[in-house]
Amino acid sequence: MKLIQEYFPDLSDHQILQFQQLEDLYKEWNLKINVVSRKDIDELYLRHVLHSLAIAKVLRFLPGSAILDVGTGGGFPGIPLAILHPESQFHLVDSIAKKLKVVDDVAEHIGLTNIRTTHSRVEAIDEQFDFIVSRAVTAMPAFVKWVKGKITKEQRHDLKNGILYLKGGDLSEELKPYKTATIYNLNDYFKEAFFETKKVVHLPLKYRG
Repeated sequence: MKLIQEYFPDLSDHQILQFQQLEDLYKEWNLKINVVSRKDIDELYLRHVLHSLAIAKVLRFLPGSAILDVGTGGGFPGIPLAILHPESQFHLVDSIAKKLKVVDDVAEHIGLTNIRTTHSRVEAIDEQFDFIVSRAVTAMPAFVKWVKGKITKEQRHDLKNGILYLKGGDLSEELKPYKTATIYNLNDYFKEAFFETKKVVHLPLKYRG
């Protein structure tokens, strides 16, 4: 938890409490179902919470923003981002229902009211959002197809509306078709070795009415 406060020193007392509660809740759930890998659960704040919050180092969402989290699993990056942005609305989608039970339970326990969950494939979501976030659920070309038509027209942020994607490794081949993609290296923001090869990819998407 000290890690989170080190990189996000402007947290309110309420946000600090919400972040602090995550560890026990995820450890308890992990005994029932494998929400977070066994080796990662002891490094929850580094490998999941702080990793999720890396998106906020690239862009802080403005109040009233709508964000879609695709393939959220146990709630990453959606839950940490929702704690950090209490005045934005987050829609967390996953095709595995039991993982969304975890998300709903965690949100209820920490009093997180700005998220909702849907058990669905993302293609079936008929809404529009300022940004779509995710943690490496598939290669970018497939992901772009999944989220086609889900970006809102109104531009309110410094970055153009579109995808903010957490990925690792060499992305040069995968991103070759996307001339407008920008890669943000997470070792520019965080000193821990875990982030050496981790990145946030911003890919603007056009509004399609």
